[in-house]
Amino acid sequence: MTASYLDLVTSLRQAFPQPVSDRVHDAYFVFSFLRALDQLDEMKSVSPLLGKSEILDYDEAKRSRVADGPVPLEQVTQTLVEHLSGMFIWGHPRAQINVIPPPTIASIIGGLLPSIYNPNLVSEESSRQVAVAEVEVSSMTADLIGYDPAVSAGLFTFGGTGTLLYGIKLGLEKACPGTAQQGIRERAYIICSERAHYACLTVANWLGMGRESVIKIPCSAENEILPELLEDKAREILASGGKIAAIIATMGTTDHFGLDDLKALHEIREGLVKEFQLDYHPHIHADAVIGWAWSVFNDYNFSVNPLGFRHRTVRALAGTRRRIQELPLADSVGIDFHKTGFTPYISSLFLVKNSADLELITRKQSDTPYLFHDGHYHPGRYTLETTRGGSPPMAALANLRLFGKDGLRSLLGHAVSMAEELREHLEGHAATTVVNRGNFGPVTLFRVYPDGVDTFSVTEEEQKDESCRDQLRAHNEYNRRIYHLVQADALNGEGVVISLTDCYCESEYGEPIVALKSYLLSPFAEERYVEAVLESLWKARAKIAAEDSAAQNA
Repeated sequence: MTASYLDLVTSLRQAFPQPVSDRVHDAYFVFSFLRALDQLDEMKSVSPLLGKSEILDYDEAKRSRVADGPVPLEQVTQTLVEHLSGMFIWGHPRAQINVIPPPTIASIIGGLLPSIYNPNLVSEESSRQVAVAEVEVSSMTADLIGYDPAVSAGLFTFGGTGTLLYGIKLGLEKACPGTAQQGIRERAYIICSERAHYACLTVANWLGMGRESVIKIPCSAENEILPELLEDKAREILASGGKIAAIIATMGTTDHFGLDDLKALHEIREGLVKEFQLDYHPHIHADAVIGWAWSVFNDYNFSVNPLGFRHRTVRALAGTRRRIQELPLADSVGIDFHKTGFTPYISSLFLVKNSADLELITRKQSDTPYLFHDGHYHPGRYTLETTRGGSPPMAALANLRLFGKDGLRSLLGHAVSMAEELREHLEGHAATTVVNRGNFGPVTLFRVYPDGVDTFSVTEEEQKDESCRDQLRAHNEYNRRIYHLVQADALNGEGVVISLTDCYCESEYGEPIVALKSYLLSPFAEERYVEAVLESLWKARAKIAAEDSAAQNA
C-alpha cells in the first residue's frame, strides 16, 4: 500500500537539518557526515587515488532513472561516496596535475556552513552576514594587491572565465556606450597575449563580439607579451576607427607562469588615449587568477628573509613580485582562491579598482520589482547571476584568516622550492630537459627523449631549424607515449599524476611543441616525491624502448 503524502513528508523531515534546536537530530546529522568521511577514509592508501580506478560507464549512467519512492539517507550517502572512487587526491604529493591545490579544513567548513542554510548573495536580504563576508574578502584582497578598499569593490562569480567576462563587459561599455541597451554597433577588440587563457575567446563569443575580435600578440621567450607589438596593433585598430574594449594582462599563465609587463601596458594605454584623443580609457583587466597570491610578498623583506627561504627560492619569489606588485595599475583583476588560495571549487573573485565602474552594468530597479527593498548591499543589481551561493566567499574568508600573509607566503615558497628541486633533478639527467628554465612559479614544463639524443642542443634545434620538423613531431609523439604510460600507472595507484600540454609554445616554423607538466602545490611535497617523478619517467622510457625493440625485431 502506498503511503500518504503526509506520511512521506513526515518521514522526509528527518532528511533535513532541523529548523529549531534538536540535539538528537543534530547528532544524527553530524554522524551521517562523519560516516561518509569514514567511508572515504577507508578508500585512502599510499596511492594518489581514492579507492581504485573505475571504468567510467556513461552508457550505464544514461540508463539511470528516478525511483518511485524515497531511498534511505544512508543508502544515498553510500552511493555518493562510491562516486568518488578513483578520484585523484590533490593534496597527495604525488598528484602534480595542473593548478589544483588541496582545500584546507577551514575552507571546507567555510563552504559547508552556507550549504546548510543556503544564503543567496543576490542581496543582503537573503544572505545577511554572508554578504558581509563577501565585502570582507573583497576589501582584504583589494588591500593585499594594492587597491584602495574604500573605493574598490568585488563580487564572487562562476570561475576565472567569469572574472574575464566581467572585466571585458565593463570595457565594452566604456568603449561602446549603450551596448547594454542597443547591442554592439561598433567594431570592438580584445587584445591579449598568445599565451592568454582561451577564456578570452569564450568571452568574446558569449558577449557577441566574436572570436575574431580577439587579437593575440606574440610573446617573448619568457612567455611575456611583447608590449611594442601590442602598441603597434592597438594603434592600427584605433587608426582604422575601431574600439579597444579591453587589454588583458596575463599575470601567471597556466602552462608557463608567464607574467606580462603590466606597467608597460598601462603606459601604452595612457599614451594612446592622448595620441588619439580618446573619450574613453581602454579597460585593462589583469587575469591574475593564478598569480594574485604572490601579492603577499609585496611587503616581504627579501634582504632579511625572515621565513628562511633558500637563495634560489628568494630570487624566484622576488622575480614574481616585480610583476605582481603592478596589479594596482589594472582597472580590474580576476582572482581564483581555488587555485593558489587553497579553497574548494568554485571561489573566484572579480575586483574592480573603482566601484563606480559597476554602474555601467547596473540594472534599473523597475527591472527587478520583487527584489532589493531592504538593506544597503544589493550586488544582484549588477551581477550576471541572480543566484550566487555563499560558499565561495566564506571559503576564501576562512583561508585569508587561517593563513595570514606568512602562512600563504610559506605555502607558495614551499611550492616554488619543490618545483626548483624537480628542475634540478630533471636537468641532472641526459634524457630529460626543462623547457621553462627561467620560470619563477611552481609549474615545471619538461620533455623526455630516447637514448642517444643530445638534450643540450635538441630543444634549440627543434625550435629554430625547420629541417627538424619530422624529428620534432617524432619527439612530440614520444612524449605523448611517456605521458600515457605515466598516467596509466597513476590510475593503477602507482607513480605520479602529471599532465601534458599539446603546445607549450610553437617552433619558429609553426609546429606545436609538446611538453609534460608538473604542478607542485601540495603542502605535503618533499624531495622523495620529486624523485618519484623521475622513477615514473624511467619506467615509461624502459617500456617504450622494449616495445620499439620488439617491433623492430618482429
